[in-house]
Amino acid sequence: MNILAKSGYKYLINDIGNLLHKNRTKTIQYVNNILVETYWYIGKRIVEFEQKGNEKAEYGSKLLKQLSKDLSLSYGKGFSRSNIQYMRLIFIKYPKCQTLSGKLSWSHYVELLTISDDLTRSFYKK
Repeated sequence: MNILAKSGYKYLINDIGNLLHKNRTKTIQYVNNILVETYWYIGKRIVEFEQKGNEKAEYGSKLLKQLSKDLSLSYGKGFSRSNIQYMRLIFIKYPKCQTLSGKLSWSHYVELLTISDDLTRSFYKK
């Protein structure tokens, strides 16, 4: 291979590498967005089931523990009791799915949901 061909080949390898990196990043962001949205909808269903049309849920329910057990058996990992609590909480703290940021992953939201003050959480969301 002559020098011109080698530099052209090097450019091709770098160009393909850049394309792969860019689109792998986009894919990860897309999957994270779908996961956050899915967990938001799961939280919505849990809250609606708990409240049964009432403004507030009955306390003392073992629903989350039972859901964790049953969903884990049926669908595998990702349904620990604490993760289900966060799914429920994301719906409560962000009642409109459209207000969720496409830039944040589920693990970012879990961290945000540990902040009890709404104003402080809003600051860190940006």
